[in-house]
Amino acid sequence: MKKQPKLNFWQIWNVSFGFLGIQMGFALQSANVSRILSNLGADLHSLPLFWIAAPLMGLIVQPIVGSASDKTWNRFGRRGPYILGGAIVAALAMFLMPNASLVVKIMPVLAFGLIMFALMDGSFNITMQPFRALVADMVPKSQRNLGYSTQSFLINAGAVIGSILPFVLTNGLNIENTAPEGQVSPSVIWSFYIGGTILLLSVLWTVFKTKEYPPEEYAEYKGIAKETKADDQYKGIAGFFRLLKITPKTMLQLAVVQFFSWFALYIMWVYTTPSVSQHIWGCAIGDSTSVASQNAGDWVGILFAGYSLFAAIFSLFMTKLASKFGRKTVYAGALLLGGLGYISTLFLSGGELIHLNLLFTTVDVPSSAAMWLFPMVGVGIAWAGILAMPYAILSESLPADKMGVFMGIFNFTIAGPQIISGLIAGSILKYFFNGEAIYMLAIAGVSMLLGALSVAFVKPTLKTN
Repeated sequence: MKKQPKLNFWQIWNVSFGFLGIQMGFALQSANVSRILSNLGADLHSLPLFWIAAPLMGLIVQPIVGSASDKTWNRFGRRGPYILGGAIVAALAMFLMPNASLVVKIMPVLAFGLIMFALMDGSFNITMQPFRALVADMVPKSQRNLGYSTQSFLINAGAVIGSILPFVLTNGLNIENTAPEGQVSPSVIWSFYIGGTILLLSVLWTVFKTKEYPPEEYAEYKGIAKETKADDQYKGIAGFFRLLKITPKTMLQLAVVQFFSWFALYIMWVYTTPSVSQHIWGCAIGDSTSVASQNAGDWVGILFAGYSLFAAIFSLFMTKLASKFGRKTVYAGALLLGGLGYISTLFLSGGELIHLNLLFTTVDVPSSAAMWLFPMVGVGIAWAGILAMPYAILSESLPADKMGVFMGIFNFTIAGPQIISGLIAGSILKYFFNGEAIYMLAIAGVSMLLGALSVAFVKPTLKTN
């Protein structure tokens, strides 16, 4: 087996740079989709059901794209065609979704919004899955921690920009923050325009700046024997189930951690906006159109930017921490801090208005709104760990010739818990907490703590390539 050459920092940076735009789009989706769907007519208890569209698309798309990208080699590379194609569709969906009210004569507004949400998230998945495999393809084993930590940094840098965009446009550029019932505010619409444009440009940078290895060279670096007819056993539906039978134990062990982690994240994305609206601004349950609720929605963007910023900062140190203390220790510690962060929000509510300087603008918010930035430190550290450590651990236990398809299958451990959360979260909120969304974040905290405990049972299996 030929030794794979090390990459310099900027080569590693270019491999993952497209994630800056992808995560900018994903951050806009995470912080604003509940707000958009509520403005279009969705009620609080049905929001988790609408959000199921996101993990369901990932469940369907990622294994298919992963398997296809393992077998694709053309002038755009192995993963490049899927990364670029997904980005084009994602950008178009981002341009269309906040304008759902314009198609009222064609179909119900809420139905169009849901379709655009599913299309947007599905195309995110088409783009994101090959990016995970691209790092494993291009970065040698000795640089995997750096590769995934760099990816985590770029992901969170993009998330910071995407999360604060509506707030900046409203408070910095005086773009209107409210809209009539059934419509989306101009600040959100323009944020999606900007996010879609940056997504496409950043992905183009990665595709044209990263030269993927040709098949023969890749096989030499990864120690892959020339293709034989035996490979046919993994084609089609039957082949997919054969792949499941040879799934590395490490992936199954990580699946338990992933379940608790992503169950918690889904709850956060769905319920942070109503939690902040009710718990801090004192809005009534179901209020999604008042000025106070819109201010709460903007502040959620700041909170999401906060946890993404803290995640980006932690990503700078994560490589050294993982090398010194081990990936499992860093992973478990990150989830522990995230769980404590979620739970602590339960004790931060209301308060007098304070004048807060955010460097790019000043704003008057309840004192507890500012205090919520402290729990976001723990959430951000957990998010950075979730984005990097499982993939760094898993990539070394997977066969190089099936890296894409196994990374796609691994997405089941992301989509599955979100679908389960979406199916039961609304009922939990309705029947146990009487619509008070803050208690759902406490549930998320307990789930994240269970994820931290589950890391102890992960036993990495190292490969030589």
